[in-house]
Amino acid sequence: MPTYVTLVTWTDQGIRGVKDTVRRAQAFSEAAARMNCRVHEILWTMGSYDLVGIVEAPDDQAASRLMLSLGMQGNVRTLTMRAFRREEMEEILRGLP
Repeated sequence: MPTYVTLVTWTDQGIRGVKDTVRRAQAFSEAAARMNCRVHEILWTMGSYDLVGIVEAPDDQAASRLMLSLGMQGNVRTLTMRAFRREEMEEILRGLP
């Protein structure tokens, strides 16, 4: 399954409810599973982003659906990037002239 890296920032609503962040992360993982996605890791970070998530999804549409459903809750904003494993990158490079 494709891998996605998501950079997350809290909204005003999200930071006001920061004490629930671990519970919300668990709920997100459960929601992902119901959408046939898998959360590998959620990390709380310091700096420009408040969290980083590593997620697998069957395709871009499923990943987008998952992130949109997360955003609809109003606690975070996300920036999601498709990531490639070494084997996938090797395949990409084989196609270069």
